[in-house]
Amino acid sequence: MIVAIVGANGFIGTRLVEMFHLGGRHTVVPIVRRASGLALAARFAVDWRIGDAINVTSLAAALRGCDAVVHTALGDTRQIEAMPTTLCAAAGIAGVRRVIYLSSASVHGQAPQPGTTEDSPLHCRHAMDYNNAKVRAERAFFRGCTRHGLAGFALRPGVVFGPRSRWIADLAADLRNERAWLLGDGDGICNTLYVDNLVEAVAQCLTAPADATGPYLVGDTERVTWSGFYHSVATALGIAPSGIHRLAAVPALRRTTQEQISRLVAGRTVQTVLPVVPARWKTVAKRLTAALAPAAASPDSWRLTEKPRPRISQELALLQQCRWQLPSNRAALRLGYRPVVSFTTAMRRSVAWLAFAEGSA
Repeated sequence: MIVAIVGANGFIGTRLVEMFHLGGRHTVVPIVRRASGLALAARFAVDWRIGDAINVTSLAAALRGCDAVVHTALGDTRQIEAMPTTLCAAAGIAGVRRVIYLSSASVHGQAPQPGTTEDSPLHCRHAMDYNNAKVRAERAFFRGCTRHGLAGFALRPGVVFGPRSRWIADLAADLRNERAWLLGDGDGICNTLYVDNLVEAVAQCLTAPADATGPYLVGDTERVTWSGFYHSVATALGIAPSGIHRLAAVPALRRTTQEQISRLVAGRTVQTVLPVVPARWKTVAKRLTAALAPAAASPDSWRLTEKPRPRISQELALLQQCRWQLPSNRAALRLGYRPVVSFTTAMRRSVAWLAFAEGSA
């Protein structure tokens, strides 16, 4: 099967190209927006192509001759919402009838209610704009599949980790800088999915019966807590887990002025008029926004060095409050999905990659 990978330069897209090509499982066609995105995919003798994930004509041309397409491209909230409609229209024009879209478990929120499954109603009242954008995007995807007669599968992974993952690299940096933290005992559920297991889920979608279309939650088999995730990385790095900050409660998080401006700019109203705004005005606006960033405090030689503070983000604050392991039962039953790598092995591989990337292996 000839499988196009849209967003082939990203963390997940890159791994799909590697595993499908090297495993001889499928003939892959990496699709990226710019030639610079081919740094990794061009290592292989593959039919790579240039295509814009938010331009129907461009993407349709890149999809010509393919049997299926896997969409892994990333973007801001506006692009997230626009991409599925573009994808389905382009697939329809190119004659591609099977489409796998990487949605997210975040459509249910970072801390979904116990009992949440694929049948749980979705809404756009989440605290994070990203979640609401993914809900709208998934809805647009299935509307597009119906309109263009496509067999559509939407995968909803949770915390996807592995080599090249921010969940490994960022955590390692926070542990070393003494900025890692856990909420309470760290017993919140971390709905992990090792990247190779996600690739396996995609592979099952490519060969599943046409009547198996729909959304699917996918995750690892093991029940992993945030404490277990953090401790695994800390121990592998030779860092004592006892040094991880413990928070009794998550402090109130407020958007900075820059974040508020960025959110406003990403809105539909501003994005509609942005193309006609003179470039010099945009430059001035960017400089003014940068000037609003709080200045770094000057070191005071008369004060003792303060202990590093935990780096708290809204996403992680919500994730650590999760008390429900999202089930992969439907994917197992309808797609035949089974994780191919255990959490222990996945973590060992992830930390080994980190050592290699840092030149310490």
